[in-house]
Amino acid sequence: MKHLLRKIGKFAKDEGFMHLIENFEVLVSKLLSVAMVIVVIVAIFDLIFYLINELFTSPYLRFNQTLFTIFGLFLNVLIALEILENITAYLRRHVVQVELVIVTALIAVGRKIIILDLGKTNGVDVIGLGVAVLALSISYWIIRSSNIRH
Repeated sequence: MKHLLRKIGKFAKDEGFMHLIENFEVLVSKLLSVAMVIVVIVAIFDLIFYLINELFTSPYLRFNQTLFTIFGLFLNVLIALEILENITAYLRRHVVQVELVIVTALIAVGRKIIILDLGKTNGVDVIGLGVAVLALSISYWIIRSSNIRH
């Protein structure tokens, strides 16, 4: 019983508690990595099946209509890989790399712009996407230039 109370007392101290939290963060990061690998695999199969289906079942000149959907699926895989890279970078260094997060956000906004249907989109949405791209680009430039100096 005394041994158990000593262990509980050890975790109550700041150093023991922080060690417990770090172990928890590593466990969660590993679980997220495995989940993202599954997401990437599923996204690749979804892309392959959609591509095969469209190549062999659509009429000859109709393929251009589904090209934006295919681009969106490609970019989904790329975004999932970037998120996986963010998680594994955290596992390596235990620091969130802001530059990677901004690049991932830029890819996601770029994907949205590429698949955007201008016929169903109002001007405010387009302006919002433009502002998001501008803000992310400026953020990336600031982070990148500060990393080069150090």
